[in-house]
Amino acid sequence: MADDYLVRIGKLIRDARQHRGWTQSQLADALGTSQSAVNRIERGNQNISLEMIARIGEALDSEIVSLGYAGPMHLRVVGGRRLSGAIDVKTSKNACVALLCASLLNKGRTVLRRVARIEEVYRLLEVLNSIGVRTRWINDGVDLEIVPPARLDMESMDADAARRTRSIIMFLGPLLHRMDHFRLPYAGGCDLGTRTIEPHMIALRRFGLDITATEGIYHAQVEAGVSPDRPIVLTERGDTVTENALLAAARHDGVTVIRNASSNYMVQDLCFFLEALGVEVEGIGTTTLTVHGVPVIDVDVDYSPSEDPVEAMSLLAAAVVTESELTIRRVPIEFMEIELAVLEEMGLDHDRSAEYVADNGRTRLVDLTVRPSKLEAPIDKIHPMPFPGLNIDNVPFFAAIAAVAQGQTLIHDWVYDNRAIYLTDLNRLGGRLQLLDPHRVLVEGPTRWRAAEMMCPPALRPAVVVLLAMMAAEGTSVLRNVYVINRGYEELAERLNSVGAQIEIFRDI
Repeated sequence: MADDYLVRIGKLIRDARQHRGWTQSQLADALGTSQSAVNRIERGNQNISLEMIARIGEALDSEIVSLGYAGPMHLRVVGGRRLSGAIDVKTSKNACVALLCASLLNKGRTVLRRVARIEEVYRLLEVLNSIGVRTRWINDGVDLEIVPPARLDMESMDADAARRTRSIIMFLGPLLHRMDHFRLPYAGGCDLGTRTIEPHMIALRRFGLDITATEGIYHAQVEAGVSPDRPIVLTERGDTVTENALLAAARHDGVTVIRNASSNYMVQDLCFFLEALGVEVEGIGTTTLTVHGVPVIDVDVDYSPSEDPVEAMSLLAAAVVTESELTIRRVPIEFMEIELAVLEEMGLDHDRSAEYVADNGRTRLVDLTVRPSKLEAPIDKIHPMPFPGLNIDNVPFFAAIAAVAQGQTLIHDWVYDNRAIYLTDLNRLGGRLQLLDPHRVLVEGPTRWRAAEMMCPPALRPAVVVLLAMMAAEGTSVLRNVYVINRGYEELAERLNSVGAQIEIFRDI
């Protein structure tokens, strides 16, 4: 019991430190102690007095280390309110985590602009810090600076943080160029059913990587001198699989051709970043990528990831479900065109601004204004396809949208084993969703939403869909333990409140 208490206190201190944008060394200097002592405190491996807790709170200028704030975060939602005004789309979660992994390719200083301050990023920063990478938030906590060590300390990796993010799988591509053997914990993240790393291995074996798995650990061995002698054909057009192949090819001394590659938004951002590192990538936006590798990358690079199309879809769905007029600014339109075409057929009343360019100089953006609309169920089923098809992560939002449309909509989420199951949580809020099998759900609309108290689904997008339905439901709803939402969205409740929602964050005392 005491050990659990120390772990909880340690996590609160760690979160407060990261919110301040400090490293463990900076906190140690403020306290007059060592970085290793701060590390032990944050891991819950050191007894800590109330006096020390007070000193840490003063140093970090944060009440978050007071004991009353322990425990999971919940949301109290007063629904039935119309949204209005304008809201900006944040930078892409999936691009940011890929770029954090890609920073391991570079011996120089990497600065990433407007990085999403979300739990998924924090977990990767914990892993990077634990193996010796120096990171700090700069420019009032908006941008992130990353400076790697000469040698990574893989034995000190924070395994708990690594297991809480599936993004750790993208360490494989960069690390195979830095060492001949290493270990990684099994990848975690959302509970979306069984997901194999075999597609990753099919690509990475061509660079000499071999992996055996024992007791929750991937044991990696790298055979020197092995390089692809023909094009790499990916067995699935997956985003992280393509990114891992790109990361491996970036420092391969030669030309690598990757076929059946994903051309999705986060892959394109990674390609643009690799170009900033001096790696030539041909075919960006297509399913065949040709990478001219650079064996040694040692540059100071400054890069701005583009906006998140899935967050844009979330905000659009919020406007539709609450029958609101809302302007969503900085929408990456080239990754939303199919979704908007489907919504237009359903009767969505909207207009968009002229296109302009994102801070990365490449991605096309628009401002999108959505107005209350009388929607009809689509004739065809809603199903995802690799880009340029309907985005896999945007499929769940169509469950909430279909629930306010007239008629029946079939949603076929064929990619994940059980994500469709979580969509039936909308039935607790008055929805009429019938699960046909683990991948297909039939949605009947329109819906008269009602308030409810419930646990947050363990998958990111279905969790946000439930939150949006609560915003539409008259009365007060409670969504408990929303860590999974914080994994992928920065201050979502506060930002929705800025355009008229009424969402209160609270914790059990």
